[in-house]
Amino acid sequence: MRNNIAKGGNSMEMKILYLPRELIIQILLRLPVKSLIRFKCVCKSWFSLISDPHFAKTHFELTTAHTHRIVFITLTPQIRSIDLEASLNDDSASTSPKLNFLLPGSYFDLEIKGSCRGFIVLRCSSIIYLWNPSTGVHKQIPLPPFGSNLDANYFFGFGYDHSKDDYLVVSMCDDPNSSTFLSHFEFFSLRANTWKELECTASTHFPYMNACDDPRVGFLFNGAIYWMAYRHYFDHEPTYCGLWVFEEFLSLWAMDYEYDTVEVWVMKEYKVNSSWEKTLVLSIDDIPTQYFSPLSSTKIGDIIGIDGVTGLLKYNDKGQLLEHRSYCNDLYRSEMALYSESLLSLPDGNEQV
Repeated sequence: MRNNIAKGGNSMEMKILYLPRELIIQILLRLPVKSLIRFKCVCKSWFSLISDPHFAKTHFELTTAHTHRIVFITLTPQIRSIDLEASLNDDSASTSPKLNFLLPGSYFDLEIKGSCRGFIVLRCSSIIYLWNPSTGVHKQIPLPPFGSNLDANYFFGFGYDHSKDDYLVVSMCDDPNSSTFLSHFEFFSLRANTWKELECTASTHFPYMNACDDPRVGFLFNGAIYWMAYRHYFDHEPTYCGLWVFEEFLSLWAMDYEYDTVEVWVMKEYKVNSSWEKTLVLSIDDIPTQYFSPLSSTKIGDIIGIDGVTGLLKYNDKGQLLEHRSYCNDLYRSEMALYSESLLSLPDGNEQV
């Protein structure tokens, strides 16, 4: 199709250009998830391409396409997802994902138990869900076999086995009626669609786990799941310290209420204990809640974290407080997770939307 357009006495010839399919694929692979979901409506071929699991996997593996976000879920309920690279005051960077598959009353006991490759583990009473906030797909899985013991102290984790292309939900718990600290170690394989238990004996317990009455969710880093554990002579209360990633290093944050500061420790060489260094001290004097838990660092080195309620804070890499904003009106308990946007689906293919 050709059109002649007169402009200043000269004619311009316009043509419809057809791009090669491979070039279209390379362009789409570098777009954010939000745009790709919209572009499914362009034509049947784009819908088929963007829905293809191989395309989704390739898209996720291109780190330039990643958008890191944090999701808040409160009791009211309110759900907000915020782009960590944007300004905290940029309303266009905030969205409201839907949890339509949850019953209204289930928000009161909802807990987030981990995140991996765009999926978040939600525990609601006797049910566990895997949920992708970007696409809305979800899958329900049962509690671990030992889950009926309400007195047990649970430690959850969520990870991915690259060698088998399989997602694993990990559950560890102690048995109050057992002489060992840890008596059950179970994991759920999405490919096998079943729980498996590894035998634990008196010689394979984890004595440090009982040191904290509020078990932490396992932290996924470099393909392994980490839990915060400490000896009784540790200088900080377990409630006021945790693991995170700072500038691609495994890191530890710890609050010091005597000086109203948060210390940032970094493991400069992975798995080398002697490489831990204190790299930054952040003041929390100007934070109304007097609490700051770092979550992640941005591409330019700013530090993002929560204020202990439903607010986010941002420091620069020099320790100066840049922004503080509350996103929800609920002043009580809220659940939070850091995740990466993805188009990924689960290996068994039985998700629901």
